[in-house]
Amino acid sequence: MKVLISVDMEGVSGIVHSAETNPGRDDYQRGRELMTADANAVVAGVLDAEPTAEVRVADAHGTFRNLLPEQLDRRARLVRGKPRALHMLAGLDEETDAALFVGYHVRAGVGPGVLAHTMNGEILDVRVAGRSLGEIGLNAAMAGHLGVPVVLLSGDDAACAELTDLVPAAVTVPVKEALGMAAAVTLHPEEARDRLRRAAADAVTRRAEIRPLTLTGPLGVEVDLASPHTVDLATLVPGVSRAGGARTAAFTAPDYATAYRLILLLAQLATIKPA
Repeated sequence: MKVLISVDMEGVSGIVHSAETNPGRDDYQRGRELMTADANAVVAGVLDAEPTAEVRVADAHGTFRNLLPEQLDRRARLVRGKPRALHMLAGLDEETDAALFVGYHVRAGVGPGVLAHTMNGEILDVRVAGRSLGEIGLNAAMAGHLGVPVVLLSGDDAACAELTDLVPAAVTVPVKEALGMAAAVTLHPEEARDRLRRAAADAVTRRAEIRPLTLTGPLGVEVDLASPHTVDLATLVPGVSRAGGARTAAFTAPDYATAYRLILLLAQLATIKPA
C-alpha cells in the first residue's frame, strides 16, 4: 500500500495566527513543532492499520520547508522544497492508494475559518466548471484525476465541512472550532493527535468505500484576483483571457490536470508586483 500525507499548517491543532505559520515571526518555531507532531500522529495511524505501507509526507505550507525532518516519524519519507511537480501533492502518483490532508484550511471568502485563503492572499476565488474550490477542492480533484481518493482531512470545523461537501464518505477530524480569522476554540494538541491517529487508521482501512473526486474535461475555469496587474500578466499565457472585468482571468482546459497546472501558474503570477 502507498499513501501520501499532505500537510498544511493553518489547520494544525492549536494554531490560530499567522505569527505561528510564517518564518521569522515570533511563534513560527512552535508552529513547526505542532505541525510535525500532527503529521506524526497521522503517520502512526496509517501504519497502525497498514504496517507495511509506504508513507510519503509532503510539506505543503508556504516555503514547503516547515516540517522538522529530525522530528518526523522515521518510517515516513519527507517531500520538501519548491518548486516541484504537483505542488502540495508532490509524491502522489497513480499507484498511490490514498491521500490524507492534514492541517488544511477553508477557502478564501468562506467563514468563519481560521486563516482562510486560497493559495495566497492574492486569489479571491477559483471556479472550476462553475464551482468555487479552494485548496481542499483543487487538491482533492487533482488526486481524483489520478484515481486517488482523499480519505481524511484535519483542520477547523469549516475546513472539515468543505471536504465533506465534496467527498461525503471521507473521514474528517475537526481539531478546532473557528471563531474568526485568527480565533478558535481548540482541542489540546495531545487530544487532537490521539483523534488523528485513530481517524487515520480508520480512513485507510475504509479507503475502498471512498470515491475519488473527479472533474472531467473540458473545464471552464475562472480565477478572481486581487490585483488587475495579475490579470494583465495572466493574459500573456496562451489560452488565458480577461473575463467579467479587471479582476478575472479565464481559460478552458481539456482536462483537470491542465487546469490545475494553470491555476498554480496564476497563483505564482499573483506574487509579482508592478515594477
